[in-house]
Amino acid sequence: MKLRVGLLAVFALVCLIGVSIWATGHVSISPVIDDLLTHPDRGNNPWFVATLFDAYFGFLWFWAWVAYREPTWLRRIVWLLLILTLGNMAMAGYVLIELARLPSDASPESLLLRRG
Repeated sequence: MKLRVGLLAVFALVCLIGVSIWATGHVSISPVIDDLLTHPDRGNNPWFVATLFDAYFGFLWFWAWVAYREPTWLRRIVWLLLILTLGNMAMAGYVLIELARLPSDASPESLLLRRG
């Protein structure tokens, strides 16, 4: 059962990475960044600002849970940097790593609560 869940998680991660790479190549964010650098006043769109704040507040809430679970400050800081730079990819990676560490008879509390 654990092998099946692990293979499914790896497959989902590979699909997610593949779609992300395709979308980045298809849409290409470079023109958007160039436009923001050459016309900074266009970056003041309220929806752009709201979306940015929403994403990073979500990242920080997730990191608060990671910081609660991780035993050392070094690991907390490393995960903070990974989450702030890689976003959802780092968050998915953290959860997949923690799921892989769980024994097959683990309860949901084992994943959600602090390691003991």
